[in-house]
Amino acid sequence: MRNMILFVFFAAPALVSAFQASPASLHISPFTRLQAQNDELSSGVSSDDRRSAVKNMASALLTASSLMVSIPHTAAAQSDPDAKTGAYDTSNRAPDFVQKYEDFQLTDEGWSYKDVKPGTGDIKIEDGDRVVFDWSGYTIGYFGRPFEAKGGPQGGAFDKDLDYQRTVVGSGSIVKGLECALRSMRPGGIRQVVVPYGPLSYPPNDLEHNSVGPKPTTFSGQRALNFVLENPRVDRTLLFNVKVIRVDKKDSKGGFVRG
Repeated sequence: MRNMILFVFFAAPALVSAFQASPASLHISPFTRLQAQNDELSSGVSSDDRRSAVKNMASALLTASSLMVSIPHTAAAQSDPDAKTGAYDTSNRAPDFVQKYEDFQLTDEGWSYKDVKPGTGDIKIEDGDRVVFDWSGYTIGYFGRPFEAKGGPQGGAFDKDLDYQRTVVGSGSIVKGLECALRSMRPGGIRQVVVPYGPLSYPPNDLEHNSVGPKPTTFSGQRALNFVLENPRVDRTLLFNVKVIRVDKKDSKGGFVRG
């Protein structure tokens, strides 16, 4: 009993200060009652009263301690939508904070597009054809930051001569949303493609983007892209601007006929 009294006497003032500094304060803090009981103990009361006061103080300590522990836990559960699934969920879900783009046409697959310039010719892109295209990419859901851009200030992080990209349709060498968009384009056509996070976007197990492109051509671009892809608390929707340069049709020998 003596040890318990000493613990309460020394621990109570520090806990009073900590609880009163907490934003989750109550109208009447359990430690306020504790302090009042401490003052009564000092004024010379009977041993029965002393034992009763000690029991009350111990009860108040347990009550306040449970409050201080439970409040942060609840807040964390409410603020972290991926608390159970991890930081890099591969499901094709659309949290409430994902923006909508009403001026884009939504497809059945889940990607959206807007044609800036229609292409020409009657070439129909099919599986096995090689498409030569130019592109730029932006984290449209997160401040519209470029991870692959053209122009810009000379000497900047993205300043580099860009080569055209090539992909064989159906090979899965580029993100699925962009590959789907290429299928209905024609040479010379320019299209803006909105790709949501998930199966239509970059896979989570290829952060170097060597298996599934298009890969940013600069370190700064790759870092900007990965910052968003690995952050579940932001809108990870991407925007691709793509222009079809030409379509090389597959031939019977396993090669291509230049378009």
